[in-house]
Amino acid sequence: MKNVENKEIKAWLEANQTPLLNKIISMEEVFWINTKLETFQSGIKKSPLTLEDVRDAEERLNRFAPYIAKVFPETQITNGIIESPLEIIPSMKQKLEQLHGQPLLGGLFLKCDSHLPISGSIKARGGIYEVLKHAENLALQHQLLNLVDDYSILDNDEFRAFFSQYSIAVGSTGNLGLSIGIMSAKLGFRVTVHMSADAKQWKKDLLRSKGVNVVEYEADYSKAVEEGRSQAEQDPSCYFIDDENSHDLFLGYAVAASRLKKQLEELKITIDENHPLFVYLPCGVGGGPGGVAFGLKLMFQDHVHCFFAEPTHSPCMLLGLMTELHDQISVQDVGIDNITDADGLAVGRPSGFVGKTIEPFLSGSYTISDPQLYILLKELVDSENLHLEPSALAGMIGPTKLFNEGTEYLRKLDLLEKIKDAVHIVWGTGGSMVPEEMMQQYYEKGVEFSNRGEDFNVLAKG
Repeated sequence: MKNVENKEIKAWLEANQTPLLNKIISMEEVFWINTKLETFQSGIKKSPLTLEDVRDAEERLNRFAPYIAKVFPETQITNGIIESPLEIIPSMKQKLEQLHGQPLLGGLFLKCDSHLPISGSIKARGGIYEVLKHAENLALQHQLLNLVDDYSILDNDEFRAFFSQYSIAVGSTGNLGLSIGIMSAKLGFRVTVHMSADAKQWKKDLLRSKGVNVVEYEADYSKAVEEGRSQAEQDPSCYFIDDENSHDLFLGYAVAASRLKKQLEELKITIDENHPLFVYLPCGVGGGPGGVAFGLKLMFQDHVHCFFAEPTHSPCMLLGLMTELHDQISVQDVGIDNITDADGLAVGRPSGFVGKTIEPFLSGSYTISDPQLYILLKELVDSENLHLEPSALAGMIGPTKLFNEGTEYLRKLDLLEKIKDAVHIVWGTGGSMVPEEMMQQYYEKGVEFSNRGEDFNVLAKG
């Protein structure tokens, strides 16, 4: 514990030392089972949000669909519904089995939020939803819109002039900023994205090309959020989208679950007691994976098992859940540097709201090193010709981790025999908007790590 500077947290850690916690602090890969997991019926009683809240969000997105289809022609094929395909990836499954010498029982799928229209990441769900809700509230308050209207009427100069009287701000590592910036600017809002040091330059350039004001910081994500929130508080016309505490972002993500349920039904895939569903979600501050996992629990209850995936250098949600300190502890508090190439996951302090909301529903979490992310990126391109950004590969190792290190979890929940009929879904969170030359650099880095021929246990230490 020599790197821990916060005296109160150091005292807590010394009193609660475990081998797993020491591994986390040493930035080794770990697999953690949530001891606070409850049955759905028990856990939902503690939730501040309900199925009705998620349905309300879904109805709002349906109201905006005609507008979305009109201003973003790429969504016309889905009639203005922002949704991603669900792809079976048998060749990648075979590659994972070869790499790790571990059979993966059940089917392996990729939920391609990496290819969501408009902003190319899972943030197109929550970020765009909260902007749309704010726009709707303003238009309704000023009697410019009725719930029964065709919302495509929003695409005119009168509405853009109206929205230009208001501003929107957000702090982001990149992808959330893209979704909020692009949508806000399209509606006519003045929008500022406060971006942390690890945000990629191409994301900043893209936002500026859309007329978005980008403010850059030398510090990490938490500082960008703090500064964005502080500046927004000084402007009564500014609406700050708070990735750390927003119920609306969370609900926008949660809508994904009912749509996934329909996709599984179309594929004639059954999810029930004898056909469990396992979902592996890359996690930063927690809003995206937390919202999706919450929605999945509403849809499938105890038949779905959700796991968060974080970089070894940024395990903020795992640290918050495991210590039960939530947002009262950061990775920096325990001497972890929060430096990772998985820029969308480079978060030092988790959302307390998300951690406490998802605590009864989350099956567990695990960490993954940056070299592993690049190797998985390379293998997914080679096996399935699918291109994701590094952070989006965090979920891919989930099934292997479960089979290697989650036997006790499977036994406890009577899943050892049932898992042969399971469905495993890796949530691919971003990548389709990455410039081609940068994606090639990612791929070459994956080749480099693969060619080193090092043992995976060595690579796991990052």
